[in-house]
Amino acid sequence: MPSSPPNGNPISEGPFTLQMPLVVLCGLPGSGKSQRAEELRAALGAEAGKERRVFVVAEAEPVGVGGGGRAALRAEVERYLSPRDVVVVDAGNELKSFRYELYCLSKHAGTPHCLVLCLGGAACADRPPLEVPDSRNRWDWPLFTAPEDLAEPLPLPDICAALFERRPPPRNQSTRSQPLQAAGFLHQLDRLTQDVLAALMAAQRNGVQPGQFVPVAVDGLGQAPQGLLLNRPVSLAELSRLRRQFLSYAKMHPGEGEQNLPQLGSMFLQYLSRNLQ
Repeated sequence: MPSSPPNGNPISEGPFTLQMPLVVLCGLPGSGKSQRAEELRAALGAEAGKERRVFVVAEAEPVGVGGGGRAALRAEVERYLSPRDVVVVDAGNELKSFRYELYCLSKHAGTPHCLVLCLGGAACADRPPLEVPDSRNRWDWPLFTAPEDLAEPLPLPDICAALFERRPPPRNQSTRSQPLQAAGFLHQLDRLTQDVLAALMAAQRNGVQPGQFVPVAVDGLGQAPQGLLLNRPVSLAELSRLRRQFLSYAKMHPGEGEQNLPQLGSMFLQYLSRNLQ
């Protein structure tokens, strides 16, 4: 059984049939995550009944230390979360920051989640180092450990109880849908993010090379020098997709109007930097 919950949430509150649980696998390459994902697909599908499907979302390509594939993986998980389905994330999920992002997705969706640590395997040069899960962190709880011997089964009764008999964590202000901010401010943020994209595209047309820092000077970013490191050429389509994602997040978090614009502009640059590796 998992250890006590970090926030005191009860393990069992009776059945909650409308949940769409999220199972996050974690471990080094070669630890058997894909085999465990298929084991979970069969077990959770049978537990959930005929009306609930189980989707296994796997990494399409190595994410590397820079994490270029994590944004696509997160988007795929978010796409499959639905009122009746179970999502199993078959990936290394080595970084606690990314496990926290997946936890936030499940929390915003109002569904339980759990983490399954797969033992064994070996570190790989093109993977980030494993940040071992800690059940004292809410994003790493409930934490289950898969036996290193793949012939031994997962603790399936405990995992099913954590997913189907546990009340989901309450949505807090950071994950609960909020009223949209003032239309004027949203227009300014929309314009600011467009100007940032235009500056990045212009820098590429003017010959900026991969690995160079691109300064971005547009209205709304404040007085401090701003910019980001472009490690590779990026297209307008990719930038526009990230811009839409960022605006969706920003609209759910009411700020302080114009006073918050420079801070959100800096956050947008950080968001681009994190997802353009």
